Amino acid sequence: MRIRTTGVAALSLGIAAGLTLAGCGSSSSGTSAGATATAGASTTAPAASGSATAQAASGNPLVIWADDQRVAVLKPFAAQFEQQYGVKVSLRAFNVSDLQSDFVTASAHGSGPDIVVLANDAIGNLVQNGAIAPVQLTSAQQAAFEPTAIKAMTYDGQVYGVPYAIENIALIRNTSLAPTAPTTIDQLVSEGKQLKSQGKVKNALCLQSGTAGDAYHIFPFYTAGGGQLFGTTAAGDPDPKQVLVGSSSSVSAWAKLRALGSKGSGALTTAINSNNAIPAFTSKACAFLISGPWAMDAIKAAHIKYDISNIPAFSSSQPARPFLGVQAFFVAAKGKNVTLAQQFVTTYVTKPSVQEALYQVGARPEALIAALDASKQSDPDIAKWEEAGADGEPMPDIPAMAQVWVPFGNAEVAVINGTDPATAAKAAATAIEKAIASS
Repeated sequence: MRIRTTGVAALSLGIAAGLTLAGCGSSSSGTSAGATATAGASTTAPAASGSATAQAASGNPLVIWADDQRVAVLKPFAAQFEQQYGVKVSLRAFNVSDLQSDFVTASAHGSGPDIVVLANDAIGNLVQNGAIAPVQLTSAQQAAFEPTAIKAMTYDGQVYGVPYAIENIALIRNTSLAPTAPTTIDQLVSEGKQLKSQGKVKNALCLQSGTAGDAYHIFPFYTAGGGQLFGTTAAGDPDPKQVLVGSSSSVSAWAKLRALGSKGSGALTTAINSNNAIPAFTSKACAFLISGPWAMDAIKAAHIKYDISNIPAFSSSQPARPFLGVQAFFVAAKGKNVTLAQQFVTTYVTKPSVQEALYQVGARPEALIAALDASKQSDPDIAKWEEAGADGEPMPDIPAMAQVWVPFGNAEVAVINGTDPATAAKAAATAIEKAIASS
């Protein structure tokens, strides 16, 4: 998973018509560029019933927005749904970092899709903007999913999405360079620096930051140092009225990150970013990579001998707690085909075959238990990702999370470059509090 930026890209609002599936490649600006492909030979389909039939007869296509990888794998399932219900299906691909903001903007103008594929941290923002509707999963259907996944979809007591994958980051290491997993961050850094001093690698650790910081990837190190984002409500949910980024325990965490930065051990650097972290690992420029399942295709293609393990803690400290993200299908509240959208997410996304196919794109462990169990038989990495996420912290889905990423990233960059931790923490906390108050 990658943190989603807040900028709104220019949005193309034209909807493809005809019995086609529109598979679109993402442009560098994040807008969608269209290309059409025939859905396949038509067959006699069973009749749809009730209001679904009426919507199918209305002529409005069922429009699904997702990132380009998900669009590619969804094409055959969309074609199958198209044949069964006699409705046109349009799949449109967007840059994943722009999808949420594009969707909210389009929804406000009444020109959005019927279904959107996003992660659970978007739920609070989408509900606040009236952009998504609760999904109609039965209790039996909900029980078929990993409990964590359904919990991540639940907001104010209602389930808002049909989950298909659970993801977290872990420590991936080149076992030719680092045969055993380090048990502490201190050991991890020490071994990385030793390999660097021996000329075997260029970087002690590949943990992406960049010049804007990366809250998602640094978070396990931050929590291992005692850092917190928010306090909690009486119900145990994150409380945006209690911003703890500047608390004394968090300042201690920022101090530990500073010690790993350019003025300390040099293990953390803003030169490692989302574009070069995985390539650096696959080119053997580092033996240790902090990343998620999405890195595995490139690692396997490079024939790197690897293993996956928990991100270790600092010596005698809190456990490292990576964010747990849940990817899901959401029904747009203002879509033209709400009933058909409900049919698609509750009858197709809940199929093991669909979830297993989605697993093949990015190797994110499935949220559906039956699909997950089947994949475990052929992929031993899945159990390792699960173990690495055992101490994970569910990505907060409150609207206030949108106000956290930039100030947090700024603090991260500041301490890596040697700024006083208390000063950086105070600046981040103040910025977050002001942004929440004005939102």
